[in-house]
Amino acid sequence: MSVDYVIRHAAPTLAGIKTGNLFPCTFSSLQDMVQDLRAINRVLVPRGLRLLPLRCRAGRALLYLFRPAALSRDLSRDAARQLLQQVGYESLDQPACLRELTRRLRADSTFPHEIGLFLGYPPEDVKGFITHQGKHCKCVGCWKVYGDEVAAQQRFAAYRSCTDNYCRRRAGGASLEGLTVTTRLAH
Repeated sequence: MSVDYVIRHAAPTLAGIKTGNLFPCTFSSLQDMVQDLRAINRVLVPRGLRLLPLRCRAGRALLYLFRPAALSRDLSRDAARQLLQQVGYESLDQPACLRELTRRLRADSTFPHEIGLFLGYPPEDVKGFITHQGKHCKCVGCWKVYGDEVAAQQRFAAYRSCTDNYCRRRAGGASLEGLTVTTRLAH
């Protein structure tokens, strides 16, 4: 897995304007993928980010790049807490929620749509998606919008602009370190 791939799929999180990004990655060797993740995390962790494999199957991994401090903030909001409780999360602290999400992703059951909360999506949109089973949304961008369409469109544009900017800067020689905005680590 290349640094370019991570930048292309997670620029808004690297820039500090999004809580997390989820993206697939193929690998020929699990050992090589783990080594790649360790190398990337050596750069990201001191800057307040983590890159984790949430699921690995048949040469494919589902990777989650996130800012733990932002995730803790997002999951502590009343609307997010209520939704997590409604879908069966027993403990609502960030590490326990992340463990439960990972368990759900690894189980061969339905996809855990509450994952939007872990990506920084508005809770009303995550709840709307679950309630309406993905139908009857106001618009579609990075996610399906059931709440504030104007705010969502602005965020979608910001994420696209950020990704374009980061890809240009990377093509111009910028390093992962240079493209990663540092934040305080959550304790």
